[in-house]
Amino acid sequence: MANKTTQPIRDRKKIDALLAYLKGRNYRDYMIAKIELNTARRISDIVNLKVSDLLNRNGKLRECITFREQKTDKEAKVAVNTPLQNAITQYISEKGLNYSDYLFQSRKGYNMPLSKTQVHRIFQNAGDTLNIPDFGTHSLRKTWGYFCYKETRNIALIMEVYNHSSERETLRYIGITQDDKDVVHMNIKF
Repeated sequence: MANKTTQPIRDRKKIDALLAYLKGRNYRDYMIAKIELNTARRISDIVNLKVSDLLNRNGKLRECITFREQKTDKEAKVAVNTPLQNAITQYISEKGLNYSDYLFQSRKGYNMPLSKTQVHRIFQNAGDTLNIPDFGTHSLRKTWGYFCYKETRNIALIMEVYNHSSERETLRYIGITQDDKDVVHMNIKF
C-alpha cells in the first residue's frame, strides 16, 4: 500500500516477535531492524553503513557510530549500547565481513549496499505476516522515539535526535495519540 503513514510498534512483545521472526528468516534483516531500533536512524543511513563505520582499524568496536544523514546532510553521533555492541560483533564475525565491506550487502554486484526499496519489501512482508498494522521502514525509528518518550517524557531530547523543529511534529511522528493523552488525564488525580 503506497503512501500510508507508518506507526511505531507500541507493544514490546510485538517487537520481540518481529525480531525473532526476522532473525529466523534472515540474520541480515534482523540486524537491520536491531540497528534501527537502537539508533533511531533512517533506513537510508543504516543500509549505507560499512564495517569501517563500526570498527577501528585494529578491529575494536567503536563506542559511537557517526552517521552522515543522507536526508539532511547533518552529522549524528550515536552511542552503541551493550546489546547492540554484542549483536554487531557477532554479526560481523559470523558473516566474515572485511573492514571495507558494506554491513548489509545486496546480492546484486560485489559489495553493494542493500537498497531502501528492498528493506521496505522485507519490512512490509514481516508486518503483514505478524499482523503489525501500518508497519514500514520508519516504524522502528518511530518505535525508538515512542518508548523513549514513554520512559523519559523528554520531548526536547527526542526532537534533537530526530532534528525536528517542534514538539508537535515529534509527538505526531512518534505516534502519541489521543488514547495516550486520555491515559495521562485518567492517571493524574487531585
